[in-house]
Amino acid sequence: MKKFAIAAATATALTLTMANAAFAQQPAQAPLTVAAGEMTKATEATSDTWITTKVKSDLMTEKGIPGTDIKVETNKGVVSLSSTVAVTEAQKTTAVNITKKIKGVKAVSADGLKAE
Repeated sequence: MKKFAIAAATATALTLTMANAAFAQQPAQAPLTVAAGEMTKATEATSDTWITTKVKSDLMTEKGIPGTDIKVETNKGVVSLSSTVAVTEAQKTTAVNITKKIKGVKAVSADGLKAE
């Protein structure tokens, strides 16, 4: 019985040692790196969503701008404005200027706004 207890203790010790060695070989930073990358993507998506919402609300509250007719899309801080309804050149310029003033906007494309 004593030999069995020693054998069981030895087997357990070897198993734990081998398990520790296996876990030690894996890089400790891998999960943190993946999480950081996912967090960056989530932050960009949140930022783009916030920018789109802010641009849309500012355009809708601006007098003389058909804010409900202007479509706003944001990708990595670049805002695209488009519309199926024609706008004047002054309205297009105003919409671009409003958009450029919003924090986080890197560039504005108004090629999709049909000017009269």
